[in-house]
Amino acid sequence: MSTQEVKYLKISSVRPESIAASLGVEPGDELISINGEPVPDIIAYRYLTAAEEIEVEIAKPDGQRLILEIEKDYHEDLGLEFAEATSDGLRQCRNRCLFCFVDQLPPGLRPSLYVKDDDYRYSFLTGNFITLTNLKPRDWEHICRFRLSPLYISVHTTNPDLRAYILGNKRGAYILDQLKRLKEAGIEFHTQIVLCPGLNDGPELDKTLEDLSFFFPALRSIAVVPVGLTSHREGLFPLQRYTREGALQVVEQIERWQRYFKRLVGSRLVYAADEFYLLAGLELPPARCYEGFPQEENGVGLTRRFLDSFRQEMRNLFAKGRIPGSLPRRILIVTGELAAPLLKELVGELSRKIQDLEIRVMAITNHFLGAEVTVAGLLSGQDIFRGLKESKVKEGEIVFIPSIMLKKGEDVFLDGWSIADLRERLGIEIEVIPTSGRELVRALLGRCPSG
Repeated sequence: MSTQEVKYLKISSVRPESIAASLGVEPGDELISINGEPVPDIIAYRYLTAAEEIEVEIAKPDGQRLILEIEKDYHEDLGLEFAEATSDGLRQCRNRCLFCFVDQLPPGLRPSLYVKDDDYRYSFLTGNFITLTNLKPRDWEHICRFRLSPLYISVHTTNPDLRAYILGNKRGAYILDQLKRLKEAGIEFHTQIVLCPGLNDGPELDKTLEDLSFFFPALRSIAVVPVGLTSHREGLFPLQRYTREGALQVVEQIERWQRYFKRLVGSRLVYAADEFYLLAGLELPPARCYEGFPQEENGVGLTRRFLDSFRQEMRNLFAKGRIPGSLPRRILIVTGELAAPLLKELVGELSRKIQDLEIRVMAITNHFLGAEVTVAGLLSGQDIFRGLKESKVKEGEIVFIPSIMLKKGEDVFLDGWSIADLRERLGIEIEVIPTSGRELVRALLGRCPSG
């Protein structure tokens, strides 16, 4: 009978002059246990090393074991960094969601884009959304013991049968019991609802929002985001995109619930994704209506933040008659079709104030995933190449590429193309700019973003 290999956290670096370094711990060693307990992830590591007296077991690459008796200050760090946050990799999703975005991706993208993540540990560590359908008893013990709060949970609907159907997993029906368990354990959570026309919107959305309200204050926020559909849906469940009229109805419905929740619990609690407002042609709510922007990373209020920071930086730079930047400059900003009208309005305000600043905004059509995919973050390098080649970049024009189009920390698009590929094929000057309104203003005026 074969036994499953036990895996441990591998140490990637040891801070010089730290406790661990002084005791002979080195990169490549593995952390076996703390106080006799296994350490499956960095969450357990942080919890178990908080005490003043601990016993740490380390394995060397040659098989030697070290038992380290350590006395330290409470919460003093040992100085260890790990190759991965978990010893057993990333917990994979077991659902077959009707709207799964990964199932709609064409071949040839970065390998990481095909990973279906449903790991509660990364929900706590990085804010990834999870469905709770793959939790085992020991996972619940882990969540409660180590107080993994807040978590980020994909609810979609509280109708048990409908949620099981949407997720393609009968365990999806238990969401209300699971949220109750989290609340009773003192775990807070943010939630999201991926809204699909005719499936979980309308009266179903009303019922979901009503059910979720009973979990406040453990429930910190609800984001309602539109389903994302590509042109690669052959053989998949027939879903529709939101029209302008449909988006308008969703916004009106959510704003009614915001007024109700504000009276009921003192918070708006539920927020529509920016995409609904842009699609409906509506002005985004003011910043105060987002109550601290709890789901900015989920596309809720991100555009409002961008608008406000862009205009605030304009006011700052033009205060007291200061002349900003090194001009003249000719710039072409590449973006998706959804944000293009708003961006044109903003840069128009700036260029009208500076005679020698010429700015164009180019809306790139997404041929790679489908023309209906209009957000900038899902544009491929191939589509940007195609758009720039057809537009004939003007002589002396600098092309700005927002960093949101690239893999974090790398100059690589979702299809594997790089900024270097575009420069080489097009023979033009390209700059990657931060997706911040403040930094965009400074970049447009030729100032160092960090200056």
